[in-house]
Amino acid sequence: MTEIIRLKGVSRSYGQPPTNALSEVDLMVEAGEFVAIVGPSGSGKSTMLNLLGTVDRPSAGTATIDGAAVNGLSDSMLSALRAYRIGFVFQQFHLSEGITATENVADGLLYTGVPRAERQRRAHAALKRVGLEHRLGHKPHQLSGGERQRVAIARAVAGNPPLLLADEPTGNLDSVSGATIIELLHELNRQGTTVLVITHDTELASQLPRQITLRDGRIVADSGRVSS
Repeated sequence: MTEIIRLKGVSRSYGQPPTNALSEVDLMVEAGEFVAIVGPSGSGKSTMLNLLGTVDRPSAGTATIDGAAVNGLSDSMLSALRAYRIGFVFQQFHLSEGITATENVADGLLYTGVPRAERQRRAHAALKRVGLEHRLGHKPHQLSGGERQRVAIARAVAGNPPLLLADEPTGNLDSVSGATIIELLHELNRQGTTVLVITHDTELASQLPRQITLRDGRIVADSGRVSS
């Protein structure tokens, strides 16, 4: 299968004297995988998320995301890669309170240059995909926590990115809503999206086909890819 993520000897340090947040990480993820990146606070998960999402560049080593060598890309090229190829879902839903679910999702496509009518069409399709076709005109305060996270996921997948990065996607939800969100991510994965969940929750991670454990900026365990 095609590689969608390749990290080779990747380190990321900050400050003077430098503090290593990641140290000599090697990682390969194939297109179509569903992976948990798990570890305690301070393990390097947030730094890993920033690198995989092309928000940051390695201090050393090479990072290739969906065939693009991150190290050599300009800021504008990285922005384009994020806009077209990567979807983000966060623990905090980051929805605009004064606008509808449809508008929240459509606004996620603003930087792709898609005309407004097409943004609306894609927003409707994405909300239907996550089971919210009956909530198109509802504003965030009219939605449950699980529904708000579904809107956030719809926004992330409206442009059909091949890679979805979910940072603690169930962290603000009760167990029932959280289980529903994980099942939705499974369904998106079955439809072909590569999904990476970044979490400190080992129980959640154990439900996913592959678990990668970070500690002190290094990968200390990798269950490997499990074929479906």
